[in-house]
Amino acid sequence: MGVEDRDWFRDAQRERDKQRQLNDTRHKFRSFSNNNLRSQATSEPSSPRQTGLIPMLLFWFAVMGLVYGLMTVYLKPKQSQVLANGDLVIPRAQDGHFYSPGSINGREVMFLVDTGASLVSVSEPLAQAAGVNGGVPTTFHTANGERPGRVVDGVTVVLGPLRVSNVKVGVGLSLGDDKQALLGQSFLSKFDISLGQKQMVLRAR
Repeated sequence: MGVEDRDWFRDAQRERDKQRQLNDTRHKFRSFSNNNLRSQATSEPSSPRQTGLIPMLLFWFAVMGLVYGLMTVYLKPKQSQVLANGDLVIPRAQDGHFYSPGSINGREVMFLVDTGASLVSVSEPLAQAAGVNGGVPTTFHTANGERPGRVVDGVTVVLGPLRVSNVKVGVGLSLGDDKQALLGQSFLSKFDISLGQKQMVLRAR
């Protein structure tokens, strides 16, 4: 083998060594990259949407709870006031009606004051709780049709400082709440009523 052959052989050997080292480096880099990707795939959350769903639901539940609380406070009827001369002032609620606490035979109720109703009216469960028993069977004509009931006389009704001991009460009409009653003319007719845009004033005669 000549000198030129040996030089060529050495150069070829060096090239093979360099190529082998380069291939080894590439192989190590691929192995490292694949292992790193597999590690990230197992450690990362399954889905950003899934992990963000629960906090988002909790946020909206909190918002709805806050809105409900604010609306409850906003729609809650304002307190009635008793003036120095004994007049009862009932402010108009946000729904346009007049509400005031009182009692029927000592049983506390929330009255919906209705100057267009002829009787004080209560549901059957409220009548039983207040001891409003007996009476004359009758049929009530309502916006939802006819309903059987009874009319009881001699019931004591109190609204703030105003008290009437002999009131006719209709039993059998429900306002959707057994702690609420309708205050009609069988009680209101005993007083002078001044009705304004924002309030109603009841004055003893």
